[in-house]
Amino acid sequence: MEYEVVIGMEIHFEINTASKMFCSCTNNPEEVIPNKNVCPICMGHPGTLPTINKRAIESVIKAGLAVNCEIATFSKFDRKNYFYPDLPKGYQVTQYDLPLCKNGFLEVNGKKIRVNRIHMEEDTGKLVHPAGAGYSLVDLNRSSVPLAELVTEADLRSSADAKDFCKQLQQIIRAIGVADGDMEKGHMRCEANISLRPVGREEFGTKVEVKNLNSFRAVERAIEYEIKRQTEVLNDGGEIVQETRGWNADKQITFTQRKKESAHDYRYFPEPDLPPMDLTKEAGVFDVEALRNSLPELPLQKKYRLMDQYGLSEENARIFSEDFDLANGFEEVISELEAWVEAKNIDNNAIQKLTKLTANYVLTELQKLLYLSGTAVCDCRITKENFAEFITLIYEGRVSSSGAQALLKEMFDTGGDPSDILDAKGLTQMTDEGEIEKIVDAIIVNNQKSIDDYKNGKGNALQFLIGQVMKESKGQANPKVAEELLKKKLG
Repeated sequence: MEYEVVIGMEIHFEINTASKMFCSCTNNPEEVIPNKNVCPICMGHPGTLPTINKRAIESVIKAGLAVNCEIATFSKFDRKNYFYPDLPKGYQVTQYDLPLCKNGFLEVNGKKIRVNRIHMEEDTGKLVHPAGAGYSLVDLNRSSVPLAELVTEADLRSSADAKDFCKQLQQIIRAIGVADGDMEKGHMRCEANISLRPVGREEFGTKVEVKNLNSFRAVERAIEYEIKRQTEVLNDGGEIVQETRGWNADKQITFTQRKKESAHDYRYFPEPDLPPMDLTKEAGVFDVEALRNSLPELPLQKKYRLMDQYGLSEENARIFSEDFDLANGFEEVISELEAWVEAKNIDNNAIQKLTKLTANYVLTELQKLLYLSGTAVCDCRITKENFAEFITLIYEGRVSSSGAQALLKEMFDTGGDPSDILDAKGLTQMTDEGEIEKIVDAIIVNNQKSIDDYKNGKGNALQFLIGQVMKESKGQANPKVAEELLKKKLG
């Protein structure tokens, strides 16, 4: 039987605030000293009273606005009761029936994926399992860190779309500055609810939740494994059990963790120690419209604008939209080049060629240098003015493609001026036709066989001769000029 996969995602991301959700302890997920950033409130001592972090609430509202959600006018916190060693209170403060954000959507690969809700809660502590020990340790530095949870509707139909949804959400929360979404560090955690149903049937199958997927690859691979596993169970006449499963990255399989709980198992009830929140403009506590107006250009908006404004390919625009620092640097360089074109009074087609050159060098050579050195874009030593000048040198033919790579590497290492490096390193491309002609004449004299091959119709012979000119000139001859001279002299 053929089955259709039905997928819904639950995605947690820690909010970037100075302090924790309900106390004034430092919010520092990177703290390595266990139980340093703790107090009686986040350790769950009896008799303590929490207070709401307003900045965290505003961050979740911004996230909701960025994914087209309706923002609640009234919201509250609830207690979710369960026992776990890293949950000192014996319950988690979260939101149940009145979340901050609801009824949103994201466009993923041309499909509208509905967002059921985004709610605010506190993170738990962390269990540490020493190697070879028969016990575990509890670190409460993460306890009560502001945590948002986004829940989609079951609108996803492939592992690739689920992965791309998670990637797009990460880009959005980074772009609006509410979270870093670093999955390797556990700052963003994904859970997939997966079920199968026979093709053509409306009713959903029994869902299985795969928890704590800490990479986009894990999201995709875990879903693919579950599709295969559930298909085999159903085809063998078995039944899918509603359960929570984990993901073993080493074995690339999911495994049973526990039977899936229902909402009533958690005994939700309103948090008595926190007041409900009035989010109306009249209340004067939260200004939702001001938060909406503070949102920057979002990744999908940036992608389409870059395509329209600069004529970038969809793939290049996508790469820029995923790295705002890189995109901002690119646009700053183009602005410098536009001023250069105007000052030089060059024809209008020049900026199109310069834009294409800039995109190519940023996304290939510069990206390679950044990757190999482990340097962030914001820490790159090349200024926008120097990168723009570097592009003009290539455009004017003053440096060859191989020379440009060497020049950019030197600029990257030293932060130096490209024209100064060009002269100091002897990278200036030979453009004088007379000088190149002398080299061409010598190559013709010494390569009679290749000349005969060329005259007999072997096209690659010409490329060999051009290569010899470049070799003789130590890469400084303009290859286009060399090609034209060879064709002219060889008829």
